[in-house]
Amino acid sequence: MPRRPVPGASVGAGALLKLLRDGVPRTRSELSALTGLARSTVTGRVDALLAAGLIAPTGETASTGGRPPATFAFNPAARIVLGADLGATHARLAVTDLAGRVLAVSNADLDIVSGPETVLDWVVDNGRKLLDEVDRPASDLLGVGIGLPGPVEHSTGRAVNPPIMPGWDGFDVPSYVRERIPVPVMVDNDVNIMALGEHFTAWPEYEHLLFIKAATGIGCGIIASGQVYRGAQGAAGDMGHIRVAGADVHCRCGNTGCLEAVASGAAIAAKLNGQGIPAGGSLDVVELARSGSVPALRLVRQAGRDIGEVLAGAVNFFNPSIIVIGGSLALAGDHLIAGVREVIYQRSLPLATRHLRIAAARTGESSGAIGAGVMVIEHALEPARLDASTELNTNG
Repeated sequence: MPRRPVPGASVGAGALLKLLRDGVPRTRSELSALTGLARSTVTGRVDALLAAGLIAPTGETASTGGRPPATFAFNPAARIVLGADLGATHARLAVTDLAGRVLAVSNADLDIVSGPETVLDWVVDNGRKLLDEVDRPASDLLGVGIGLPGPVEHSTGRAVNPPIMPGWDGFDVPSYVRERIPVPVMVDNDVNIMALGEHFTAWPEYEHLLFIKAATGIGCGIIASGQVYRGAQGAAGDMGHIRVAGADVHCRCGNTGCLEAVASGAAIAAKLNGQGIPAGGSLDVVELARSGSVPALRLVRQAGRDIGEVLAGAVNFFNPSIIVIGGSLALAGDHLIAGVREVIYQRSLPLATRHLRIAAARTGESSGAIGAGVMVIEHALEPARLDASTELNTNG
């Protein structure tokens, strides 16, 4: 949720827009009082935002004498963004407005192993179709956000040694897409964009959030002080390769006992197959659990405990306000989350868990595509960046 500028601080048009992004209509006088800026300065900032289409008049307030003052509010329809959530075997694409509201979507079964050119061409081709569907010109597109199912160096938008993405290592995703759609392109790990989408859409009141994706693999997106925390190289949150005590299962990363090798949907499916119960992956595990299969329910509950064991340390270390559990395994019902809660409340410090909430994700399959769009929106509408742009460069 956008924060208010500090009264008396240097407040440009970008900071004024950040204040107005809460959607509340305000008059010039109210904006002047909130920011500490002179009325004439506020007028210059407002005029620049009006000219850019980023705010719009919303009517007039009741007059206490004389002409009623006009009010202004954020205009989410001013631009649109394209967000792509690319998984191991799926692709989801969404066009949203600047408030993250989904205007059109496109989904497909698409293997990431098909390679970057094939997958990104799908994003470009279907992105253009979605623009036509919502009847918006390419000039209205603020940017493209993309989430990839592997480690990403956020500063360059390149995947780094991704274990399930042959041909993607070091591939220049932003340049490839930008050559075909000439707008800014941003890339991040899929769990980070899911965390962004879930936080922006469902939990904006929580400043410190951990989003756990439990599916074919296991990952964690970190929201700290309302922003995605990526770490020095973009590897923060890779909890799937933290060792579970006493586990000796070999992981695809080359180590043994990794959480992903023990508690992921693929790991549970392998255990079910070992018991003579056919399961091809996470979705089969979910279907078995929802149909009441006792072995599947037991394994899902234990997976929750294993995830909780790793998270207990994270809770003590990071002290989040909320842990949100998403991904396909979360669709198995309450058993996964119950296992997570069981261990965290046993193992974490009482102070860290006093007000901790552990909840299921709310946004569903669209969280990644929304989050990819939000990544672009937050970057483009960052106050300093807007103030440096020519269209909002005012001297008022």
